[in-house]
Amino acid sequence: MAGNDSNEPNNLKSKRDRRKRVARIKTAILSTIAIWMAISIIVITLLCIKVVSLQKQIDFLTGDYDYSENVEAGVNGADAGLKLVNQTDEDIDNLAGTEDVLKVYLTFDDGPSENTNEILDILDDYGVKATFFVVGKPEEEYKGLYQRIVNEGHTIGMHSYSHKYSEIYSSLDAFKNDFEQIQNLIYDTTGVESVYYRFPGGSSNKVSNIDMSQYIQYVNDQGVKYFDWNVSSGDATSLAYTPDDLVENVMNDVVKYKTSVVLMHDTEAKDATVQALPKLIEELQKAGALILPIDGETTVIQHVTISK
Repeated sequence: MAGNDSNEPNNLKSKRDRRKRVARIKTAILSTIAIWMAISIIVITLLCIKVVSLQKQIDFLTGDYDYSENVEAGVNGADAGLKLVNQTDEDIDNLAGTEDVLKVYLTFDDGPSENTNEILDILDDYGVKATFFVVGKPEEEYKGLYQRIVNEGHTIGMHSYSHKYSEIYSSLDAFKNDFEQIQNLIYDTTGVESVYYRFPGGSSNKVSNIDMSQYIQYVNDQGVKYFDWNVSSGDATSLAYTPDDLVENVMNDVVKYKTSVVLMHDTEAKDATVQALPKLIEELQKAGALILPIDGETTVIQHVTISK
């Protein structure tokens, strides 16, 4: 009996120690779960923010972007009297009636590329002129493509030199430097002083570090017209579109407007665009549309503009 009595305190202590260990393990498990849940919530929140941001970029490229979201009340400094104004009202004036002849301007961004010659061949086969908003490619292999665009009667426009958003829109000085580079490259290569510009991401982009009105004012001061688009082929947003899809995307929208500026791309990755081009031209011609290059008589299509 005495032996059993002497073991009882030890048994109680062992039970208490075991309960403490179990409690510590439970606390550790619950803490781990809580930390994991907190991290998961933070990651999900960040992903949702990123998805929303990407969706906005997709929306303005596909023509579904709400331009009014990017209209600012004004800017600071010397340009404080300027403000961005959306062009929704002008879109209403551009709506086509049953008697209107449709004017369609096919525009190709981001070239020249390995696909440029084939695009030009197709345009030549159909006797159609287009507009190429080119980027800076000083390599010898591309100089002939700039020249061919001009020689064959197409309009050559500027789409920045580097096409690197983070650099172009980092400051007004950076934008000016990039603008001068692409304008000089085109002039030195072709003898043409380009007077047409397309902002990377469009004039309504939300990538710029400073108010877009400053860049727009600079372009305007150079006597240059900037063009956005009101019809998109969809080739900017997905490589999954088939050539037929691209044609359908364009044809669904060009019938809505008197003047349609169609966004397409001239890059190595856009083979579907090249394959879609013959059918697109044929469908536009069947619809009685005039396919034209941008010139001084073209109705200017802009997502946003500036006013005092």
